[in-house]
Amino acid sequence: MPVASSTIHVEHGYDAGAYTYYPVVIIGAGETGIAMGCCLKKDLGFDQFRVFDRHAGAGGLYSVPGGSTDILELHVVRVLSMKLFADLWLIFSDVPWIFYSFSFAPKHDVSAFYPPGAEIVQYLHGVCQEYQITDKIQLNTDVSEVRWLETEKLWELTLVYLVPGTGDLSAKDRQKLVEENGEQSVYVKKEKIRAKVVLSAVGALVEPRGWPDNIPGKDSFEGEIFHSARWRHNVDFKDKDVVVMGTGCSAAQFVPELMKEPYNAKSVTQIMRSPPWVVPRPPPPGGDEAYMKYSPKLFSKLPGLAKMLRFSVFFGAEMDFQRIFFNTEKSQKGRKEDEEALLKWMRKTVPEKYHEVLTPNYGLGCKRRIYDAGWFKSMNNPKYRLTTKPLTSVQTKSVTIGPGRVYPDPKATSRTVDMEKEEVPADIIILGNGFDVTTWLHPLNVYGKGGRTMQEVWKERGGPQVRLPLILESAIFIDIVSQAYMGTALDGFPNFFILFGPNTATGHTSVILASENMVNYAMKFVKPIIQGEVDVVDVKKDAEIAWTSDIQSQLKDTVWMSGGCLSWYYDQQGWNSTVYPRSQFDYIFRCMFPKWTDWNVTYTNKGVLKNRLRKGLEYAGLAATIVLAYQLIKEGRSIIDFTRSLVRSGASLIQRGALYVQQHV
Repeated sequence: MPVASSTIHVEHGYDAGAYTYYPVVIIGAGETGIAMGCCLKKDLGFDQFRVFDRHAGAGGLYSVPGGSTDILELHVVRVLSMKLFADLWLIFSDVPWIFYSFSFAPKHDVSAFYPPGAEIVQYLHGVCQEYQITDKIQLNTDVSEVRWLETEKLWELTLVYLVPGTGDLSAKDRQKLVEENGEQSVYVKKEKIRAKVVLSAVGALVEPRGWPDNIPGKDSFEGEIFHSARWRHNVDFKDKDVVVMGTGCSAAQFVPELMKEPYNAKSVTQIMRSPPWVVPRPPPPGGDEAYMKYSPKLFSKLPGLAKMLRFSVFFGAEMDFQRIFFNTEKSQKGRKEDEEALLKWMRKTVPEKYHEVLTPNYGLGCKRRIYDAGWFKSMNNPKYRLTTKPLTSVQTKSVTIGPGRVYPDPKATSRTVDMEKEEVPADIIILGNGFDVTTWLHPLNVYGKGGRTMQEVWKERGGPQVRLPLILESAIFIDIVSQAYMGTALDGFPNFFILFGPNTATGHTSVILASENMVNYAMKFVKPIIQGEVDVVDVKKDAEIAWTSDIQSQLKDTVWMSGGCLSWYYDQQGWNSTVYPRSQFDYIFRCMFPKWTDWNVTYTNKGVLKNRLRKGLEYAGLAATIVLAYQLIKEGRSIIDFTRSLVRSGASLIQRGALYVQQHV
């Protein structure tokens, strides 16, 4: 078998068919892409890779006031454009920082137990610099297509170079810009490159959901309308009437900020379809003041303390997972206890008029929980109003809500929630209604063996693609058939790894941990490829199907599938391609020890020779042990003598084998 080159170079020089070859390509410069690049450097000393991202900066997506990097998804924004926006960001972490930083790059001198977004961005920027991968990240570059070349055993990628900054726009906004100003306003040029290994770190939450088609009057509105994921920092909120659509995690965090400096909105009306379960954010050990005063010193003097605290947070999250996410008698009891405690806290925190609409009618954990740092308290502000009346139309300087209500059930009697039609003044409308998730990897097109796309394979195995005909609180539409072995690989797509793919999200722990697990798993396969020992790795079809079947079977016995809620985690037919039904203890173990029998591995000549030498050494060692044992028994010598002789013989064999490999491989 041929050995792929391990260096970046140009093939065919200045010929028409010239292209640049990269041993490894990472698509997406978010947190997972950064982690993958760092691990290639630190574990393998390998720097012949490139990270492509369509955005103007690395680090992920969101830039909303009060927004957070929460348990399921990364809400950090651009690393390399940090200087431009850092003074505007009010992002915070919902996961304690000790557990929201890379295990290989701990940082303890932060300003808070839940640090603001500017620090998270600075941290990611610092990690890129520490591991010297900043120059490996190519921004304003979209990867539109990846195609497997069977003869060459390489991937061909189509790069689209974008006008700087246009990659930060949604696909709809980019298309609108093209229609108004021509293609040159967005696109610069295209280029085809090739790679031996491709790792996709594109994420799932990419395209913000647009304006609902069933609500008329948008074009007549004289104020600003924008999605929270595309925050407009130049909008003046002072003394303005603001309407917010949605009460998901992002909305619950930026809404309190709108009533404070520097925004100072006149009023905030928030429209909710159904109540989330809201959990008070846990305080740091000893309280905020004591933690920030003493923790940096303690961590520096007691190196093991930080690791112990990190493990404690991890262990607590795993106990929480066992306590509430299953349908066992123990979990049902745990959920009930937690629900009662959360409702009691809610009633003590928010005004009585909101008690009814903030009481969920489904089980805790069925939807994503909100870890609250101030949303409930902000409801006591006279500027604030929460309503479950539907938005029915938009006027020039107002919106109409009602008649009717979405929650509680309009057919039920309610003493606190009316259903009268009314007009609400509005100068600004913010969409906090989630994202369109059409398929995993969207909008990237990946063509594997035989020219088939991943979507075609998923459709074949999962039946017809059905979109949720439901308007969920998160307003995310998800493909029902997405699947991948270990959430990472699909048969027929060799040397292609999805980082944070189908059924890898967790509802209880740090996304950083989950990402690192997937990176470590992918590294097990990437290493022998870039070292020239393996040509192609491709998961077996039977293994992928069996894995997916087992995952879907286990999910049926969880609160996600039986908690009584409508969730974007799954479709109406019960296909859940989002969450992992086991603990992270389980996933860590599986990532540490790949099941190689589930993979088709094509070795190079170098790899074949190494395997033969390895097996030869094993057989030689076994034979030597038997012979040595026989001789010692004949001589009547003790087990201690046997052990000493065995060690000496083994060391000699290893030394000779290593010398042979060094000279001949």
